[in-house]
Order: sequence, then C-alpha cells, then structure tokens
Amino acid sequence: MKGKPMRRTERKVAGAAVLQADVTAAITRALFRELAKTGYAALSIEAVAKRAGVGKAAIYRRWPSKLEMVSELLAEVGIDLIDIPDTGSLRGDVAALLEQTRALLRRPLITRILPDMHAEMRRTPALSSAVRTGIQQGRRARAQELLRRAMDRGELSPDLDVELALDLLGAPLYWRVIVTGQATPPDYLERLTAMTLGGLRALSEQAAARKR
Repeated sequence: MKGKPMRRTERKVAGAAVLQADVTAAITRALFRELAKTGYAALSIEAVAKRAGVGKAAIYRRWPSKLEMVSELLAEVGIDLIDIPDTGSLRGDVAALLEQTRALLRRPLITRILPDMHAEMRRTPALSSAVRTGIQQGRRARAQELLRRAMDRGELSPDLDVELALDLLGAPLYWRVIVTGQATPPDYLERLTAMTLGGLRALSEQAAARKR
C-alpha cells in the first residue's frame, strides 16, 4: 500500500538493538499484500514473514500477535493517507477532501482490504475495538479540523452536531465506492460536494435555530 512515509518510531526491545526501519517497512508492505490476498481470518504470521523475506522472530520482536500487528499498522498508515485540506473555504475543503478520499478508496489494495476488515470486525470484537480506536477515531478527529475551520470562518454554527456532520462527510462516498463498487466520475463528485455542503449548512441552521 502506498502512502506517506511511515512516521513510526522504532522502539527498543529489552536486551536488543533498535529495530531496523527497513525490516519494519518490508513487514508492513507484506502485511497489506497478504491482507488483500487472504483476508484477516486466514492471515498468518508465517505468510507475512515469508513475503517480507524475514523470520517470524522479526515480527514477534515488534508485535506480540497478529491482532496487534494489524491494528497498529492499519492505524498508522490509515491516518497518514489523507491530509485534511485547508483551501480557505468550506466548499473548497469539502471538494478537496472528497477528491482525496475517492483516490484512496480506488486503490486496488484498499478496495480488497476494507470490505474484509469491516466484515471481520463483526466477528472479532478485539479487532473491532482496535480499528475503531486506532483508525476511525483518529481520522474523524482530523476531519473535525475541517469543520472547526469552517466554524472559525463563520461558515458553520459553532453548535453544529459534529458527529452527524462527520458521518455526512465520509459515508456516501464510502458506500458508493466500497460497498456498491459504482463509478465516481467528476460530475458525481461535483454533485456530491453540493449535496454535502447542503447537508452541512442545514445542520448548521438547525443548530443556530435551537440557540435562538
């Protein structure tokens, strides 16, 4: 999976040297390719190690289990993949965010990994908790920056229902690309941007009305 360079700080293991960053990077690449190939349930430490060209011990020095390896790397890569844009206007920010999100969701590895991960979350509570805490909460916190900037500019009410607004920012595009697999031509993003802006402004007006 391609994205920004990993910002992972290599941690020391008791009695051992600092873990090698190039080995961690190889394991990370191998993990995502194995996830795309087999899914989480069938994923094995042995397969990841073999694809990365390392021994299993190299993985266990970094993570004590498959769950912790997947959770940590998904969180680190997932949060880094999208920058929250600052274009100076709510319309520009929403349009840029949707364009970046579409590009991310159309990546081959992403389209194969995400549906499996969401299905597995229902079967594996520990994975569900890790993904929600490490990925979803982190990304929603960053997306909230977009809303806060709009509030500071006076484009949205400071009493906006932020949680509902965050759902509106991401859910429709995710549903179309990942769940239904439909195309997203430029005119679709333009219409989706307009719809999203309309929804955000309606939420903002409702919040302002409640304050009066």
